[in-house]
Amino acid sequence: MFPCHFHSLIRLSLSHYSLPLLSLLHSSVFSINNNIYCYHQYYSTSRYHSVKGLSGNPSSYLISRLRKYEALHKKCGPYTESYNKTVKDLSSGQLSESSDCKYVVWISFSGLGNRILTLASAFLYALLTNRVLLVDHGVDMADLFCEPIPDVSWFLPPDFPLNSQFHGFNQKSDQCHGKMLKNKSVTNSKVPSSVYLHLVHDYDDEDKLFFCDEEQNFLQKVPWLLMKTDTYFIPSLFLMSSFDQELSNLFPNKEKVFHFLGRYLFHPTNKVWGFVTRYYEAYLANVDERVGIQIRVFDTRPGPFQYVLDQILACTLKENLLPDVDKKHGITGSFGRSKSKAVLMTSLSSGYFEKIRDMYWEYPTLTGEVIGVYQPSHEGYQQTEKQIHNQKAWAEMYLLSLTDVLVTSSWSTFGYVAQGLGGLKPWILYKPENETAHDPPCRRAMSMEPCFHAPPLYDCKAKRGADTGAVVPHVRHCEDMNWGLKIVDNHG
Repeated sequence: MFPCHFHSLIRLSLSHYSLPLLSLLHSSVFSINNNIYCYHQYYSTSRYHSVKGLSGNPSSYLISRLRKYEALHKKCGPYTESYNKTVKDLSSGQLSESSDCKYVVWISFSGLGNRILTLASAFLYALLTNRVLLVDHGVDMADLFCEPIPDVSWFLPPDFPLNSQFHGFNQKSDQCHGKMLKNKSVTNSKVPSSVYLHLVHDYDDEDKLFFCDEEQNFLQKVPWLLMKTDTYFIPSLFLMSSFDQELSNLFPNKEKVFHFLGRYLFHPTNKVWGFVTRYYEAYLANVDERVGIQIRVFDTRPGPFQYVLDQILACTLKENLLPDVDKKHGITGSFGRSKSKAVLMTSLSSGYFEKIRDMYWEYPTLTGEVIGVYQPSHEGYQQTEKQIHNQKAWAEMYLLSLTDVLVTSSWSTFGYVAQGLGGLKPWILYKPENETAHDPPCRRAMSMEPCFHAPPLYDCKAKRGADTGAVVPHVRHCEDMNWGLKIVDNHG
Protein backbone atom coordinates (compact mmCIF):
# COMPACT_ATOMS: atom_id res chain seq x y z
CA MET A 1 0.00 0.00 0.00
CA PHE A 2 1.40 3.37 -1.00
CA PRO A 3 1.65 6.21 1.54
CA CYS A 4 -0.97 8.40 -0.07
CA HIS A 5 -3.73 7.51 -2.53
CA PHE A 6 -5.72 10.07 -4.47
CA HIS A 7 -9.19 10.66 -3.08
CA SER A 8 -11.52 13.47 -4.08
CA LEU A 9 -13.80 14.96 -1.46
CA ILE A 10 -15.62 17.18 -3.94
CA ARG A 11 -18.13 16.54 -6.71
CA LEU A 12 -17.87 17.75 -10.29
CA SER A 13 -20.27 20.46 -11.46
CA LEU A 14 -19.24 22.01 -14.75
CA SER A 15 -22.06 24.55 -14.53
CA HIS A 16 -20.66 26.12 -11.34
CA TYR A 17 -18.25 28.81 -12.53
CA SER A 18 -16.53 29.29 -9.19
CA LEU A 19 -15.70 25.62 -8.71
CA PRO A 20 -11.96 25.10 -8.24
CA LEU A 21 -9.83 23.91 -11.12
CA LEU A 22 -9.04 20.59 -9.49
CA SER A 23 -12.68 19.59 -9.42
CA LEU A 24 -12.91 20.18 -13.16
CA LEU A 25 -9.80 18.18 -14.01
CA HIS A 26 -10.54 15.20 -11.80
CA SER A 27 -13.25 12.62 -11.89
CA SER A 28 -16.38 13.34 -9.88
CA VAL A 29 -16.65 9.93 -8.22
CA PHE A 30 -13.82 7.96 -6.61
CA SER A 31 -14.08 4.83 -4.54
CA ILE A 32 -12.30 5.23 -1.22
CA ASN A 33 -10.29 2.03 -0.93
CA ASN A 34 -8.18 2.74 2.12
CA ASN A 35 -8.18 5.06 5.10
CA ILE A 36 -5.26 7.27 4.05
CA TYR A 37 -6.43 10.48 2.44
CA CYS A 38 -4.47 12.87 0.30
CA TYR A 39 -5.49 15.97 2.23
CA HIS A 40 -4.15 18.28 -0.47
CA GLN A 41 -7.11 17.35 -2.64
CA TYR A 42 -9.63 18.85 -0.23
CA TYR A 43 -7.85 21.82 1.26
CA SER A 44 -6.26 23.06 -1.95
CA THR A 45 -9.71 23.47 -3.47
CA SER A 46 -10.98 25.70 -0.71
CA ARG A 47 -8.23 28.00 0.55
CA TYR A 48 -4.96 27.84 -1.30
CA HIS A 49 -5.76 27.88 -4.99
CA SER A 50 -7.42 31.08 -6.07
CA VAL A 51 -5.09 31.62 -9.01
CA LYS A 52 -4.87 35.32 -9.76
CA GLY A 53 -4.55 36.51 -13.34
CA LEU A 54 -5.52 33.14 -14.80
CA SER A 55 -8.81 32.94 -16.65
CA GLY A 56 -10.48 30.02 -18.34
CA ASN A 57 -11.18 26.43 -17.41
CA PRO A 58 -9.71 23.34 -19.06
CA SER A 59 -11.43 22.43 -22.31
CA SER A 60 -14.31 19.98 -22.15
CA TYR A 61 -12.30 17.85 -24.56
CA LEU A 62 -9.34 17.68 -22.16
CA ILE A 63 -11.68 16.68 -19.35
CA SER A 64 -13.27 13.93 -21.47
CA ARG A 65 -9.85 12.64 -22.55
CA LEU A 66 -8.71 12.46 -18.94
CA ARG A 67 -11.79 10.40 -18.08
CA LYS A 68 -11.04 8.07 -21.02
CA TYR A 69 -7.42 7.81 -19.91
CA GLU A 70 -8.51 6.86 -16.39
CA ALA A 71 -10.70 4.11 -17.83
CA LEU A 72 -7.77 2.83 -19.91
CA HIS A 73 -5.45 2.96 -16.90
CA LYS A 74 -7.97 1.02 -14.84
CA LYS A 75 -8.19 -1.63 -17.56
CA CYS A 76 -4.44 -1.88 -18.22
CA GLY A 77 -2.85 -0.83 -14.92
CA PRO A 78 -0.59 -2.93 -12.69
CA TYR A 79 -1.66 -6.53 -12.10
CA THR A 80 -4.76 -6.30 -14.26
CA GLU A 81 -5.37 -9.20 -16.63
CA SER A 82 -4.20 -7.10 -19.59
CA TYR A 83 -1.06 -5.96 -17.77
CA ASN A 84 -0.12 -9.49 -16.70
CA LYS A 85 -0.51 -10.76 -20.26
CA THR A 86 1.56 -7.92 -21.75
CA VAL A 87 4.31 -8.44 -19.17
CA LYS A 88 4.35 -12.14 -20.01
CA ASP A 89 4.80 -11.25 -23.69
CA LEU A 90 7.60 -8.84 -22.73
CA SER A 91 9.43 -11.56 -20.80
CA SER A 92 9.12 -14.02 -23.68
CA GLY A 93 9.97 -11.47 -26.35
CA GLN A 94 6.83 -12.38 -28.28
CA LEU A 95 4.20 -9.91 -29.48
CA SER A 96 0.53 -10.60 -28.94
CA GLU A 97 -1.89 -8.94 -31.32
CA SER A 98 -4.79 -9.55 -28.96
CA SER A 99 -3.62 -7.06 -26.32
CA ASP A 100 -4.91 -3.51 -26.73
CA CYS A 101 -2.78 -2.18 -23.85
CA LYS A 102 0.45 -0.36 -24.61
CA TYR A 103 2.67 1.43 -22.12
CA VAL A 104 5.11 4.26 -21.55
CA VAL A 105 7.40 3.60 -18.60
CA TRP A 106 8.86 6.80 -17.14
CA ILE A 107 12.28 6.10 -15.61
CA SER A 108 13.03 8.24 -12.55
CA PHE A 109 16.05 10.38 -13.42
CA SER A 110 17.65 13.73 -12.53
CA GLY A 111 16.64 16.39 -9.99
CA LEU A 112 13.14 16.98 -8.66
CA GLY A 113 12.22 19.91 -10.91
CA ASN A 114 13.31 17.93 -13.96
CA ARG A 115 11.36 14.89 -12.80
CA ILE A 116 8.14 16.86 -12.45
CA LEU A 117 8.50 18.42 -15.90
CA THR A 118 9.47 15.18 -17.62
CA LEU A 119 6.68 13.22 -15.96
CA ALA A 120 4.16 15.74 -17.29
CA SER A 121 5.77 15.37 -20.73
CA ALA A 122 5.57 11.58 -20.60
CA PHE A 123 1.93 11.73 -19.49
CA LEU A 124 0.94 13.97 -22.40
CA TYR A 125 2.76 11.66 -24.80
CA ALA A 126 0.84 8.72 -23.31
CA LEU A 127 -2.42 10.64 -23.73
CA LEU A 128 -1.62 11.42 -27.37
CA THR A 129 -0.68 7.83 -28.22
CA ASN A 130 -3.33 5.99 -26.17
CA ARG A 131 -0.79 4.42 -23.86
CA VAL A 132 -0.80 3.88 -20.12
CA LEU A 133 1.88 5.74 -18.17
CA LEU A 134 3.66 3.73 -15.49
CA VAL A 135 6.03 5.48 -13.12
CA ASP A 136 9.34 4.15 -11.83
CA HIS A 137 9.44 4.58 -8.03
CA GLY A 138 13.00 5.87 -8.02
CA VAL A 139 14.23 6.68 -4.53
CA ASP A 140 11.35 8.81 -3.28
CA MET A 141 8.51 9.36 -5.77
CA ALA A 142 5.91 7.75 -3.48
CA ASP A 143 7.11 9.95 -0.60
CA LEU A 144 6.52 13.10 -2.65
CA PHE A 145 3.36 12.60 -4.69
CA CYS A 146 -0.08 11.16 -4.11
CA GLU A 147 -1.56 8.80 -6.67
CA PRO A 148 -3.48 10.87 -9.27
CA ILE A 149 -5.36 8.03 -11.00
CA PRO A 150 -8.45 6.68 -9.19
CA ASP A 151 -8.64 3.06 -8.05
CA VAL A 152 -5.39 1.83 -9.59
CA SER A 153 -1.74 2.74 -9.05
CA TRP A 154 0.40 4.58 -11.56
CA PHE A 155 3.58 3.10 -10.06
CA LEU A 156 5.42 0.36 -11.88
CA PRO A 157 5.28 -2.87 -9.85
CA PRO A 158 8.54 -3.91 -8.14
CA ASP A 159 8.55 -7.24 -10.01
CA PHE A 160 8.49 -5.64 -13.47
CA PRO A 161 11.02 -7.74 -15.42
CA LEU A 162 13.16 -4.82 -16.67
CA ASN A 163 13.41 -2.89 -13.38
CA SER A 164 17.01 -3.91 -12.75
CA GLN A 165 18.09 -2.61 -16.17
CA PHE A 166 16.81 0.95 -15.82
CA HIS A 167 19.97 2.37 -14.27
CA GLY A 168 22.14 0.99 -17.06
CA PHE A 169 20.04 2.19 -20.00
CA ASN A 170 21.94 4.62 -22.23
CA GLN A 171 22.61 5.41 -25.88
CA LYS A 172 24.73 2.27 -26.25
CA SER A 173 21.96 -0.07 -25.11
CA ASP A 174 20.85 -2.49 -27.82
CA GLN A 175 17.19 -1.56 -27.33
CA CYS A 176 17.90 2.19 -27.60
CA HIS A 177 15.80 3.68 -30.40
CA GLY A 178 18.62 5.93 -31.58
CA LYS A 179 21.09 3.06 -31.78
CA MET A 180 18.55 0.94 -33.65
CA LEU A 181 18.17 3.71 -36.22
CA LYS A 182 21.92 4.14 -36.47
CA ASN A 183 22.35 0.40 -37.10
CA LYS A 184 19.39 0.37 -39.49
CA SER A 185 17.75 -2.38 -37.44
CA VAL A 186 14.32 -0.71 -37.34
CA THR A 187 11.86 -2.46 -39.65
CA ASN A 188 8.09 -2.58 -39.78
CA SER A 189 8.22 -6.33 -40.30
CA LYS A 190 10.07 -7.01 -37.04
CA VAL A 191 8.69 -5.02 -34.12
CA PRO A 192 10.43 -5.48 -30.74
CA SER A 193 8.45 -5.95 -27.54
CA SER A 194 10.20 -2.95 -25.96
CA VAL A 195 12.21 0.08 -27.05
CA TYR A 196 14.30 2.40 -24.88
CA LEU A 197 13.87 6.13 -25.63
CA HIS A 198 16.93 8.18 -24.70
CA LEU A 199 15.63 11.76 -24.51
CA VAL A 200 18.28 13.10 -22.16
CA HIS A 201 19.95 16.45 -22.92
CA ASP A 202 23.02 14.67 -24.36
CA TYR A 203 21.01 12.76 -26.95
CA ASP A 204 22.27 12.56 -30.52
CA ASP A 205 20.70 13.12 -33.93
CA GLU A 206 19.25 9.61 -34.16
CA ASP A 207 17.65 9.85 -30.70
CA LYS A 208 16.06 13.16 -31.72
CA LEU A 209 14.22 11.46 -34.58
CA PHE A 210 11.71 10.48 -31.90
CA PHE A 211 10.16 13.87 -32.69
CA CYS A 212 9.53 12.95 -36.33
CA ASP A 213 6.13 11.63 -37.40
CA GLU A 214 7.70 8.84 -39.44
CA GLU A 215 9.31 7.33 -36.34
CA GLN A 216 6.08 7.62 -34.38
CA ASN A 217 4.47 5.33 -36.93
CA PHE A 218 6.99 2.65 -35.97
CA LEU A 219 6.91 3.32 -32.22
CA GLN A 220 3.12 3.09 -32.17
CA LYS A 221 3.47 -0.67 -32.78
CA VAL A 222 5.81 -1.27 -29.83
CA PRO A 223 4.00 -2.43 -26.65
CA TRP A 224 6.54 -1.10 -24.14
CA LEU A 225 8.34 2.24 -24.50
CA LEU A 226 10.90 2.87 -21.75
CA MET A 227 11.63 6.58 -21.47
CA LYS A 228 14.51 8.33 -19.75
CA THR A 229 14.56 12.11 -20.04
CA ASP A 230 15.58 15.23 -18.13
CA THR A 231 13.88 17.78 -20.40
CA TYR A 232 10.39 19.25 -20.80
CA PHE A 233 9.90 18.09 -24.38
CA ILE A 234 6.25 19.08 -24.86
CA PRO A 235 7.07 22.08 -27.14
CA SER A 236 8.45 19.71 -29.78
CA LEU A 237 5.26 17.61 -29.66
CA PHE A 238 3.47 20.75 -30.83
CA LEU A 239 5.63 20.74 -33.97
CA MET A 240 4.51 17.26 -35.04
CA SER A 241 1.70 17.10 -37.60
CA SER A 242 0.40 13.78 -36.24
CA PHE A 243 -0.37 15.40 -32.87
CA ASP A 244 -1.31 18.89 -34.03
CA GLN A 245 -5.10 18.61 -34.17
CA GLU A 246 -5.38 16.61 -30.96
CA LEU A 247 -3.24 19.12 -29.08
CA SER A 248 -5.33 22.00 -30.40
CA ASN A 249 -8.47 20.28 -29.14
CA LEU A 250 -6.92 19.53 -25.75
CA PHE A 251 -5.42 22.98 -25.21
CA PRO A 252 -7.20 25.82 -27.04
CA ASN A 253 -5.08 28.16 -24.93
CA LYS A 254 -1.69 26.60 -25.49
CA GLU A 255 0.23 28.31 -22.71
CA LYS A 256 -1.73 26.40 -20.05
CA VAL A 257 -0.46 22.93 -20.99
CA PHE A 258 1.75 22.37 -17.95
CA HIS A 259 -0.63 24.26 -15.67
CA PHE A 260 -3.49 21.86 -16.37
CA LEU A 261 -1.35 18.72 -16.54
CA GLY A 262 0.55 19.69 -13.40
CA ARG A 263 -2.60 20.39 -11.41
CA TYR A 264 -3.99 17.03 -12.52
CA LEU A 265 -0.89 14.94 -11.83
CA PHE A 266 1.06 16.40 -8.92
CA HIS A 267 -0.46 16.34 -5.44
CA PRO A 268 1.83 16.56 -2.40
CA THR A 269 1.77 13.69 0.06
CA ASN A 270 0.37 14.52 3.48
CA LYS A 271 3.83 15.16 4.93
CA VAL A 272 4.72 17.62 2.17
CA TRP A 273 1.27 19.22 2.32
CA GLY A 274 1.84 19.72 6.04
CA PHE A 275 5.01 21.67 5.25
CA VAL A 276 3.04 23.82 2.80
CA THR A 277 0.03 24.59 4.97
CA ARG A 278 1.92 25.26 8.19
CA TYR A 279 4.29 27.68 6.48
CA TYR A 280 1.55 29.39 4.50
CA GLU A 281 -0.64 29.93 7.56
CA ALA A 282 2.27 31.17 9.67
CA TYR A 283 3.84 33.63 7.22
CA LEU A 284 1.82 34.16 4.04
CA ALA A 285 -1.89 33.95 4.82
CA ASN A 286 -2.71 37.32 6.38
CA VAL A 287 -1.07 39.80 4.04
CA ASP A 288 -2.31 41.93 1.15
CA GLU A 289 0.14 40.53 -1.39
CA ARG A 290 2.62 37.67 -1.67
CA VAL A 291 5.81 38.06 -3.73
CA GLY A 292 7.84 34.97 -4.61
CA ILE A 293 11.55 35.19 -5.41
CA GLN A 294 13.24 31.99 -6.59
CA ILE A 295 17.03 32.16 -6.70
CA ARG A 296 19.21 29.63 -8.49
CA VAL A 297 22.89 30.51 -8.84
CA PHE A 298 25.05 28.42 -11.15
CA ASP A 299 28.33 29.76 -9.72
CA THR A 300 29.93 26.80 -7.91
CA ARG A 301 31.78 28.97 -5.38
CA PRO A 302 30.24 29.60 -1.96
CA GLY A 303 27.90 32.60 -2.01
CA PRO A 304 26.14 34.86 -1.53
CA PHE A 305 27.32 37.07 -4.38
CA GLN A 306 26.80 40.83 -4.39
CA TYR A 307 26.07 40.91 -8.13
CA VAL A 308 23.19 38.47 -7.65
CA LEU A 309 21.74 40.52 -4.79
CA ASP A 310 22.09 43.70 -6.88
CA GLN A 311 20.19 42.07 -9.75
CA ILE A 312 17.36 40.83 -7.52
CA LEU A 313 16.87 44.29 -6.02
CA ALA A 314 17.18 46.02 -9.40
CA CYS A 315 14.46 43.80 -10.84
CA THR A 316 12.00 43.96 -7.96
CA LEU A 317 12.37 47.73 -7.54
CA LYS A 318 12.31 48.56 -11.27
CA GLU A 319 9.17 46.47 -11.85
CA ASN A 320 7.50 47.88 -8.70
CA LEU A 321 7.22 44.45 -7.16
CA LEU A 322 8.84 45.70 -3.96
CA PRO A 323 9.18 49.26 -2.61
CA ASP A 324 12.44 51.09 -2.13
CA VAL A 325 13.52 52.08 1.38
CA ASP A 326 14.06 55.49 2.92
CA LYS A 327 17.58 55.56 4.31
CA LYS A 328 17.36 59.23 5.36
CA HIS A 329 14.48 58.98 7.80
CA GLY A 330 14.16 56.39 10.51
CA ILE A 331 10.38 56.21 10.67
CA THR A 332 7.37 56.60 8.41
CA GLY A 333 4.91 59.44 8.91
CA SER A 334 1.82 57.26 9.28
CA PHE A 335 0.80 54.75 11.91
CA GLY A 336 -2.47 53.75 10.20
CA ARG A 337 -3.24 50.56 8.34
CA SER A 338 -0.42 50.02 5.83
CA LYS A 339 -0.40 47.63 2.92
CA SER A 340 1.47 44.47 3.82
CA LYS A 341 3.56 42.26 1.58
CA ALA A 342 5.13 38.90 2.35
CA VAL A 343 8.24 38.05 0.35
CA LEU A 344 8.83 34.31 0.03
CA MET A 345 12.41 33.56 -0.99
CA THR A 346 13.83 30.18 -1.97
CA SER A 347 17.54 29.56 -2.36
CA LEU A 348 20.16 27.04 -1.35
CA SER A 349 21.87 29.96 0.43
CA SER A 350 20.45 32.09 3.24
CA GLY A 351 22.58 35.10 2.31
CA TYR A 352 20.19 36.85 -0.09
CA PHE A 353 17.25 36.41 2.27
CA GLU A 354 19.23 37.85 5.18
CA LYS A 355 20.32 40.93 3.20
CA ILE A 356 16.81 41.74 1.95
CA ARG A 357 15.19 40.97 5.32
CA ASP A 358 17.64 43.24 7.10
CA MET A 359 17.08 46.04 4.56
CA TYR A 360 13.35 46.11 5.29
CA TRP A 361 13.95 45.78 9.03
CA GLU A 362 16.51 48.57 9.27
CA TYR A 363 14.74 51.12 7.02
CA PRO A 364 11.12 52.13 6.38
CA THR A 365 9.72 51.86 2.88
CA LEU A 366 9.10 54.97 0.79
CA THR A 367 5.52 53.84 0.21
CA GLY A 368 4.72 53.04 3.81
CA GLU A 369 4.19 49.38 2.98
CA VAL A 370 5.16 46.79 5.56
CA ILE A 371 7.41 44.08 4.15
CA GLY A 372 8.06 40.70 5.75
CA VAL A 373 10.74 38.49 4.22
CA TYR A 374 10.79 34.72 4.74
CA GLN A 375 12.77 31.70 3.57
CA PRO A 376 11.69 28.18 4.57
CA SER A 377 15.07 26.45 4.19
CA HIS A 378 18.66 26.89 3.05
CA GLU A 379 20.12 23.47 2.34
CA GLY A 380 23.50 24.74 1.14
CA TYR A 381 23.71 22.49 -1.92
CA GLN A 382 21.41 20.35 -4.03
CA GLN A 383 20.91 16.86 -2.56
CA THR A 384 19.02 15.05 -5.30
CA GLU A 385 18.91 11.63 -3.62
CA LYS A 386 17.97 12.82 -0.11
CA GLN A 387 14.29 12.33 0.72
CA ILE A 388 13.77 15.17 3.21
CA HIS A 389 15.64 17.57 0.91
CA ASN A 390 13.30 16.73 -1.95
CA GLN A 391 10.22 16.95 0.27
CA LYS A 392 11.23 20.46 1.34
CA ALA A 393 12.05 21.40 -2.26
CA TRP A 394 8.63 20.20 -3.42
CA ALA A 395 6.94 22.14 -0.61
CA GLU A 396 8.84 25.29 -1.60
CA MET A 397 7.89 24.94 -5.27
CA TYR A 398 4.29 24.64 -4.18
CA LEU A 399 4.52 27.63 -1.84
CA LEU A 400 5.98 29.74 -4.66
CA SER A 401 3.04 28.71 -6.84
CA LEU A 402 0.70 30.27 -4.25
CA THR A 403 2.23 33.74 -4.52
CA ASP A 404 0.62 36.62 -6.40
CA VAL A 405 3.69 37.69 -8.35
CA LEU A 406 6.84 35.69 -8.99
CA VAL A 407 10.48 36.32 -9.85
CA THR A 408 12.46 33.33 -11.12
CA SER A 409 16.01 32.53 -12.18
CA SER A 410 17.02 31.70 -15.73
CA TRP A 411 17.40 28.03 -16.63
CA SER A 412 15.81 26.84 -13.39
CA THR A 413 13.34 23.95 -13.56
CA PHE A 414 12.46 24.71 -9.91
CA GLY A 415 11.08 28.06 -11.07
CA TYR A 416 9.37 26.53 -14.11
CA VAL A 417 7.39 24.16 -11.88
CA ALA A 418 6.30 26.97 -9.54
CA GLN A 419 5.17 29.31 -12.31
CA GLY A 420 3.33 26.55 -14.16
CA LEU A 421 1.44 25.20 -11.16
CA GLY A 422 0.52 28.71 -10.07
CA GLY A 423 -0.49 29.92 -13.51
CA LEU A 424 1.97 32.80 -13.17
CA LYS A 425 3.93 34.68 -15.82
CA PRO A 426 7.08 35.43 -13.85
CA TRP A 427 9.70 38.10 -14.16
CA ILE A 428 12.80 36.15 -15.21
CA LEU A 429 16.20 37.22 -13.89
CA TYR A 430 18.69 37.18 -16.74
CA LYS A 431 21.62 34.85 -16.24
CA PRO A 432 24.57 36.95 -14.99
CA GLU A 433 27.71 37.05 -17.11
CA ASN A 434 31.23 37.70 -15.82
CA GLU A 435 29.99 38.25 -12.24
CA THR A 436 28.02 41.29 -13.36
CA ALA A 437 24.32 41.93 -12.89
CA HIS A 438 22.51 42.01 -16.22
CA ASP A 439 21.05 45.30 -17.44
CA PRO A 440 18.09 45.18 -17.71
CA PRO A 441 17.97 42.85 -14.71
CA CYS A 442 14.86 40.89 -15.73
CA ARG A 443 12.01 40.61 -18.19
CA ARG A 444 8.42 39.39 -18.06
CA ALA A 445 7.89 35.89 -19.42
CA MET A 446 5.89 35.46 -22.63
CA SER A 447 3.93 32.65 -21.03
CA MET A 448 3.74 30.50 -17.92
CA GLU A 449 5.08 27.48 -19.83
CA PRO A 450 8.46 25.87 -18.99
CA CYS A 451 11.35 25.93 -21.45
CA PHE A 452 12.55 22.87 -23.39
CA HIS A 453 16.31 23.20 -22.90
CA ALA A 454 17.52 20.72 -25.52
CA PRO A 455 15.16 20.73 -28.51
CA PRO A 456 16.02 19.16 -31.86
CA LEU A 457 16.89 21.76 -34.49
CA TYR A 458 15.77 19.62 -37.40
CA ASP A 459 13.11 19.66 -40.11
CA CYS A 460 11.87 16.07 -40.36
CA LYS A 461 10.22 16.54 -43.76
CA ALA A 462 13.12 18.37 -45.39
CA LYS A 463 15.63 16.19 -43.52
CA ARG A 464 17.89 19.12 -42.70
CA GLY A 465 18.65 21.50 -39.88
CA ALA A 466 16.04 24.15 -39.13
CA ASP A 467 15.11 26.88 -36.67
CA THR A 468 12.34 25.07 -34.80
CA GLY A 469 11.51 28.25 -32.91
CA ALA A 470 10.17 29.81 -36.12
CA VAL A 471 7.98 27.01 -37.51
CA VAL A 472 4.64 27.81 -35.84
CA PRO A 473 3.51 30.97 -34.02
CA HIS A 474 2.83 29.20 -30.71
CA VAL A 475 6.33 27.70 -30.28
CA ARG A 476 9.10 30.26 -29.80
CA HIS A 477 12.58 30.50 -28.37
CA CYS A 478 12.76 30.94 -24.60
CA GLU A 479 13.50 34.23 -22.87
CA ASP A 480 16.19 32.69 -20.66
CA MET A 481 17.79 30.29 -23.17
CA ASN A 482 17.82 31.46 -26.76
CA TRP A 483 18.16 27.97 -28.26
CA GLY A 484 15.38 26.52 -26.10
CA LEU A 485 11.70 26.27 -27.04
CA LYS A 486 8.55 27.20 -25.16
CA ILE A 487 4.84 27.28 -25.89
CA VAL A 488 3.07 30.64 -25.97
CA ASP A 489 -0.53 31.71 -26.43
CA ASN A 490 -0.87 32.98 -29.99
CA HIS A 491 -4.44 34.25 -29.53
CA GLY A 492 -3.66 37.32 -27.50
